[in-house]
Amino acid sequence: MSKPNFHAMSQKELHDYVLAHREGEEAFYVYVDKLHVEGKWIEMPPLQSEQDLENYPKFIERIRSSYEPGDGAV
Repeated sequence: MSKPNFHAMSQKELHDYVLAHREGEEAFYVYVDKLHVEGKWIEMPPLQSEQDLENYPKFIERIRSSYEPGDGAV
């Protein structure tokens, strides 16, 4: 059986592969590298309380829009 080409996989494919093959360090590192390059990070200071989330409506909307029911992600 040949080794998958991790660099050709999408973020989602790598995410699924890493979850299914948790011992696969190479896949994990390729996934983290891909997240760093392609990731859409939202930077914000640490929250002091739950009410602080009200100050970040774009963050909340992004989380809600990226959530797919049943994928186990938050």
